Amino acid sequence: MIGRVKKWLGIEGVKLELILPEEIKAADGVIIGDILFQSMNPQQVTRIKLVLIEKYSRGRSKEKLIDEYELAQVELVRTIEISPEHPATIPFKLPFQLVRSNVDEFGRKNFVFGGLAQLAKMAQAVKSEYRVEAEASVKGVALNPFDRKSIVIK
Repeated sequence: MIGRVKKWLGIEGVKLELILPEEIKAADGVIIGDILFQSMNPQQVTRIKLVLIEKYSRGRSKEKLIDEYELAQVELVRTIEISPEHPATIPFKLPFQLVRSNVDEFGRKNFVFGGLAQLAKMAQAVKSEYRVEAEASVKGVALNPFDRKSIVIK
């Protein structure tokens, strides 16, 4: 009985870990990484969803605003058998395109405007942080395993 409840809740089930580079170039337009699956019991993964999210913050203290934007999403639909003896590593590519603000576009025009744009961004405390999130659907489990990792996009 306890074994079935543990399996249904995903306890001692599939563990998902994202393996990503710490930093990538925005010009590359793709994140290449791996997903490592481990399990203490035989399990079957049926779907993997990968998402790149930008956390865009601006302002200070009480005037601080934070928005999150989904920049890319990929869904891998395939059956993967996971066993305790054989962890599985699945490679993936997550193509993305960054969204540039009006200040960023102004700064890209030339060297002088670039400095002014950086100054304006510092004055408004503008900052973007990026993270990749992965969630796997496991057959017969109510709580899906997931992982999220921060990544630097230059």
